[in-house]
Amino acid sequence: MAAPRENVSLLFKLYCLAVMTLVAAAYTIALRYTRTSDRELYFSTTAVCITEVIKLLLSVGILAKETGSLGRFKASLRDNVLGSPKELMKLSVPSLVYAVQNNMAFLALSNLDAAVYQVTYQLKIPCTALCTVLMLNRTLSKLQWISVFMLCGGVILVQWKPAQATKVVVEQNPLLGFGAIAIAVLCSGFAVLASVGGLYTSVVVKYTDNIMKGFSAAAAIVLSTIASVMLFGLQITPTFALGTLLVCVSIYLYGLPRQDTTSIQQGETASKERVSGV
Repeated sequence: MAAPRENVSLLFKLYCLAVMTLVAAAYTIALRYTRTSDRELYFSTTAVCITEVIKLLLSVGILAKETGSLGRFKASLRDNVLGSPKELMKLSVPSLVYAVQNNMAFLALSNLDAAVYQVTYQLKIPCTALCTVLMLNRTLSKLQWISVFMLCGGVILVQWKPAQATKVVVEQNPLLGFGAIAIAVLCSGFAVLASVGGLYTSVVVKYTDNIMKGFSAAAAIVLSTIASVMLFGLQITPTFALGTLLVCVSIYLYGLPRQDTTSIQQGETASKERVSGV
């Protein structure tokens, strides 16, 4: 049985939603902008390394605040990190996968527009769903299966005739970009099974529901598309618009909670018993 979700105010949920949406959209746009600049490019591996170092420092700071004293802080590190080499080795597997995934994001955004990337990257949802079905023996509802196929159809439409960015002058290879996204999606599907990626994502998972996370993903796609039109001269095609709409709708449908049919079935059984008694 799932743990009860903590009661938080609507204002805080909206804050989490807004920040998550802006972070997702701004990350994609900023990365795309820096990777298509006519200046000398930076190494993507260096950027990924710096990002992880910053997250490590933030994690250490949060742990120090929670423990409250230097002695308890050292004891926590000794017990949970240095004293648990097996657990540390287990965590190294998803960490390595995340490193590959993040580097693939840089490669993809060097060859695909931010909006196209944002839509196509939602393939992580069906990939993760298949991983949970095959590896964890979980089941999906009919509506979730429909949304998975709808999402795949939307991505196919987006990639069928990719929208062109008129303000980008650097040479691009869309096939290479799509291949990088495919690898990133596979890494995402596997890594989600092992751990939750990102410090802020853990807060969002704790205090929001699937509908809000789905709305955030759709809103990030819309913001990325608007920014791409303004910054990179993205030309919206009918297939791109239709595919994006399908992806946004499928994200929403996939996150809808399953209907609890227990009370319905009990009510139907009671009705039949009353009818038979009459």
